[in-house]
Amino acid sequence: MPVPLVEVERFGVVESVHLGDIAVCDASGALIASVGDPNRVAFARSCMKPLQGAVSLASIEGPVSDREVAAMCSSHNGEPVHVRAVRSLLKRGGLDEEALRNPAGRPIDPDAAARVKTPARIYQDCSGNHAGILVASAYAGWPLDSYRARTHPHHRQLLPLIRRLSAAEPTIGVDGCGIPVHAMPLRAHATLYARMSVAADDHPALRRVLDAMQAEPYMVGGRERDDTIVMQAAPDLVMKEGAEALDCVLARSAGIGIAVKVHDGGYRAAGPATIEALHQLGLLPPGARRRLGSAWRPTLLGGDRPAATITPRFTLSREET
Repeated sequence: MPVPLVEVERFGVVESVHLGDIAVCDASGALIASVGDPNRVAFARSCMKPLQGAVSLASIEGPVSDREVAAMCSSHNGEPVHVRAVRSLLKRGGLDEEALRNPAGRPIDPDAAARVKTPARIYQDCSGNHAGILVASAYAGWPLDSYRARTHPHHRQLLPLIRRLSAAEPTIGVDGCGIPVHAMPLRAHATLYARMSVAADDHPALRRVLDAMQAEPYMVGGRERDDTIVMQAAPDLVMKEGAEALDCVLARSAGIGIAVKVHDGGYRAAGPATIEALHQLGLLPPGARRRLGSAWRPTLLGGDRPAATITPRFTLSREET
């Protein structure tokens, strides 16, 4: 059963409680810590983008910048720096924005959105991931129009990699952006992330993806995004946000994977819960607590003054070894 992960308190009154589950695994697949139900099944949503990006990158010839690689793995804010990277990536494949088949959208970032009059696919947060699949398809000679289909060669190459790293047989559905999405127990998500560190030794494209996400964390999300903030504060970590409040993290040096799922899909709880789990696991470097303070225990405003706080309220249970 899910357990309370995060409370919202306003003037001494607990106003809301977000339930959820957390699994922490090492590269052997062993569960080393958890709270709630580590076998809770959840769709990976955008947490699968590092692997999707690695499959794309493996088929793209020539040098690709760290910014472009990170954009391939992003759920970006649609800020100008993100849009430029996606356009640059498409240009490598001789493609333009018309090739994208993700939904049209406006930037997530309010400042960027204020400058955009008409929704477009390039601004939607999955455009970098779709651009990567398209450019890979252009280089590999795969179909372009059907790149979202489950039977497309990109997704057929991805599935065995997911099975190998997660040690699970995923249920396949359709993500919000239209490409295949994979559901597995939380401990399988955590195992997949833990094993990315080991698999990167024999998979140059995956190693490059992890390196690029760490080198360009702003490209992965952007202003005030939890995965960007965490990677900026803790350079050893590779973190990716997913829809419906799933966060996945790789502690690269330790070879540990963490999967955090908020039961009600309330994303305001996912970042604080993930940062708290990283703290309890001893994976935050000195100084990170100060840098992560506003994301770890966010303040909600009443008018223009602080009025409520979002605070983690769980303790990880360590597994006996």
